[in-house]
Amino acid sequence: MFSRANSRRDFLRTTSLAAAGGCSVLPGLPRVSADEAKLDPSLVQFDAPVESLVRIIEDTARSALLESIADEIHAGRSYQEVLAALLLAGIRNVQPRPVVGFKFHCVMVVNSCHLASLAGPDEDRWLPIFWALDYFKSSQADEAKQSGWRMQPVNDALVPSATNARAMFIDAMETWDDEKADAATAGLVRTAGAGEVFELFARFAARDFRSIGHKVIYLANAWRTLQFIGWQHAEPVLRSLAFAFLNHSGDPNPAQSDLPADRPWRTNQSLLARIPDRWLEGKFDRAATGELMQTFHDDSPEACAAAAADALAAGIGVQSIWDGVFVGAGELLMRQPGIVGLHSLTTANAMRYVWGNVADENIRKQLLLQACSFNALFREAALGRGELANRAYDTILQSDGENTDVQSILTDISSDRVRAAQRLYNYLAAGGSSVEFIDNARRLLFSKGRDAHDYKFCSAVLEDFTHVSPAWRNAFLAMSVFNLKGSGHPDSNLLERAQAALSRG
Repeated sequence: MFSRANSRRDFLRTTSLAAAGGCSVLPGLPRVSADEAKLDPSLVQFDAPVESLVRIIEDTARSALLESIADEIHAGRSYQEVLAALLLAGIRNVQPRPVVGFKFHCVMVVNSCHLASLAGPDEDRWLPIFWALDYFKSSQADEAKQSGWRMQPVNDALVPSATNARAMFIDAMETWDDEKADAATAGLVRTAGAGEVFELFARFAARDFRSIGHKVIYLANAWRTLQFIGWQHAEPVLRSLAFAFLNHSGDPNPAQSDLPADRPWRTNQSLLARIPDRWLEGKFDRAATGELMQTFHDDSPEACAAAAADALAAGIGVQSIWDGVFVGAGELLMRQPGIVGLHSLTTANAMRYVWGNVADENIRKQLLLQACSFNALFREAALGRGELANRAYDTILQSDGENTDVQSILTDISSDRVRAAQRLYNYLAAGGSSVEFIDNARRLLFSKGRDAHDYKFCSAVLEDFTHVSPAWRNAFLAMSVFNLKGSGHPDSNLLERAQAALSRG
């Protein structure tokens, strides 16, 4: 097993000896001139320890990056340092425009890969991160070809004082002013506490449906990654996040318009008065969840939020509303597997995270209502892509009478997802181990994941299994097979290369 401490000492000793003797530590690599090693003043800069690693990620060819990062790890770079550099490389080289998605997934997927790493076995810990490193290079190339954009330093002349930063940020977000929001974000990060900054961003994360939920996904994933890598990296990350929030995809300024993407959030504000003061003390009600899911099938985004507000007013518990959001999203995926359905689940995951970590009670209420509106908005988006299959959650309650096990379920996922869902539900209902299934599903992700959505989806639904009440949990997990990898899916062509790189030294 590689020892970080010993390897660091060996590396430093070797470096010192090489410098004294005038020989190269890495004789197979070309020399780097002094000019090449200088920092570009036109780019935002990061703290010195991580800047050098970011530059390795940026400047190394895709074909050699995994091996270069493996060398850095063997020389003593920590998991935390590599994760920070991966996120910041994406922040500096890829913009969340023209939509918060596509190439920008190289940033949004970092937390998903991190969660997969934390939950995976020790021997596979680096595999999702190496996948994300390789994925960054494709996004970097796309951005360079499309626009050549790279993040510049903030205009310090516009950065407000601590007294004015909060008001300036709110005004910039409400007026959709990019330049003002950029400066205000820098001012906030430099002077306000992390909790206050999160509260402010939470106010705007889910206010519109542009980019099918990616704005709130970005907030949740960026924030969670910052909790691990450190608040010292917050300024460029949150500047990028503010830039993403203000993306309105060629629409006229939303502050001066009444567009469908913005309407539910504004309408839902009027519903807050219906929600009682003791709204967090309501009772669990399975039937209420089923009724809410039926609303998601048929009604408008505004009607779905109103149904949730009425349920809360009638004493129904918050958990029953979240059950409806999660299982309703799972139903949509089952009715139309693909990009829209999977985003209904990853967005629900992000909404639930922000809801659970924000303190302001009105923001929490509105996020819950907006999560219900989003279920209907996702349904409408899916209908724009084609018909929805005539399936409801009780489709998976049927049984073919066969005994089954986890391996046969994983085999079915690759060939017959409906049967896989039915078998998984009945396996769990008969006392089968959800832990065994989840662990095996995650291992398949490591070996067969090929797309950012594979990691985002898997990390979200396997986490949300615990957010759904026991009454609905098995059905929720069973519906997830409509976008999980099965044992028959082809292996990622990156797996062997990552393993080979890590095994060197």
